[in-house]
Amino acid sequence: MRAAAMGGLCLTMSAGTAFAADGEDEAPAKPAMPNLYLDLRTTYATIPAGTLALGFGNTSLSAALEALAARRGATLPGGLPAAKSIAIDLPLTVDVSERVSLYGGISGSTTDIGSGWSTFDITSWNIGIQADLYQQNGGKIPTITLQSTLTQSVPTEQGMTNAFNNILEFDYALDEDETRGWLAGVQYTYTDIASQFARIKPNTILYAGGYYQWPSNWKFTGRLGVQSFGGAQIAGRTLAESFTQPILRLDLDRMDDNDNRLFGITAQIAWMPKPSYQVTLRTPLYAVRN
Repeated sequence: MRAAAMGGLCLTMSAGTAFAADGEDEAPAKPAMPNLYLDLRTTYATIPAGTLALGFGNTSLSAALEALAARRGATLPGGLPAAKSIAIDLPLTVDVSERVSLYGGISGSTTDIGSGWSTFDITSWNIGIQADLYQQNGGKIPTITLQSTLTQSVPTEQGMTNAFNNILEFDYALDEDETRGWLAGVQYTYTDIASQFARIKPNTILYAGGYYQWPSNWKFTGRLGVQSFGGAQIAGRTLAESFTQPILRLDLDRMDDNDNRLFGITAQIAWMPKPSYQVTLRTPLYAVRN
């Protein structure tokens, strides 16, 4: 199966196939119910001084830290300090079909800016959709996947953020089973902040990569790209500098025979321009798994 970028996010889809007892082919059997699960993600991130939490598909973490940054930026004349964060994302995910998944949920985080860890609080909610606009199915044109996520920070107050994250990815499989292939894509994140004195400019990532899945159903995916951030300002002064720097993401996933993810770990390094490190554990909790 393919991998998709979100963060900060990849959803898997499956379908069953039935065979006649007498050897004659029948139409594929439809699952009684779509996949239904909590795509539990636990993220630890380090953020250098003078920047925000940016990277692949981490809109929930970004929205929470951007709101925090806007508030503390107004009270810290020395600018944004280095920070560490632990975030938990709990999107309830429904694989409506082989081509479309819907999700929505809440995220919580705790942050350490040098004076100890803050209280763990709910910091954002999100809704989104992932859809295959085109499927390769052994042809020459790659699968085209669009993932769109809206994330709003909480509580609703001055300085809250709405983040719109869109990922368009092209997946060219090199074999019929789609166990190896090439990836290319773009991620664009626009953040609107509820303050006339603050502004967070868009963040864009252009990337390429590839994936390989072993017969044991372990799957490795790598993405290397360039991230360009326009910077952030508050009350006429710079909150976070603009930059254009490399970014690297590596994923290792354990899949089942129907390409449902059972476990995943993601490592990301983003230069801003100093390196920011992020590790995410994905442990889906299935209510229905086909």
